[in-house]
Amino acid sequence: MSRVDPIQNPKEGKLAPLFQQAESWMGFLPNDGLVMAHKPDVLTSFFGLAKAVYEEGKIPSGLKRMIGHISSLSSGCEYCSAHSAYGANENGVEKEKIEQIWEFRTSSLFSAAEKAALELAIKSSMLPNQSTDEDFNTLKKYYDNEAIIEIVSVIAMFGFLNRWNSTLKTQLEDSPNSFYQSLKKENNE
Repeated sequence: MSRVDPIQNPKEGKLAPLFQQAESWMGFLPNDGLVMAHKPDVLTSFFGLAKAVYEEGKIPSGLKRMIGHISSLSSGCEYCSAHSAYGANENGVEKEKIEQIWEFRTSSLFSAAEKAALELAIKSSMLPNQSTDEDFNTLKKYYDNEAIIEIVSVIAMFGFLNRWNSTLKTQLEDSPNSFYQSLKKENNE
């Protein structure tokens, strides 16, 4: 159970359009947003950030979700790990690739460009000063400045979300939970 209860009746009032949009994007109402709605300005601001980070750009949606996934795994946030794994799969990333996210450095399922992005994500999510000039030199082989900012934006957004959801023990919704449990089950067999 979440440490702060979600708001009731999210489809009523001034926040209704945000929740309708979130539900259309995700396929369910996100409990972290329902909790965040107790402070409407925070929810509205966060929604704008998430929209800007996830909008179509130079980094494919599936890779953005994988960056979020490894960032969340590195931070120990199960809520965000489940959301980002589910989102990656919904955005075309094969389940096998999601299952092998910890082996990205050696797995042939990941391109060199993906490996560079995931390397920065894992280092930045554990401790921001673990990222190095060498990490950015590697990124620059595959990405221009705009794409690098997209990558860092995903990492930074999940820094906020990982702390938010872990601190509040946000209750995981059924769809991402079912997908995440299937990943954990297959990895334990």
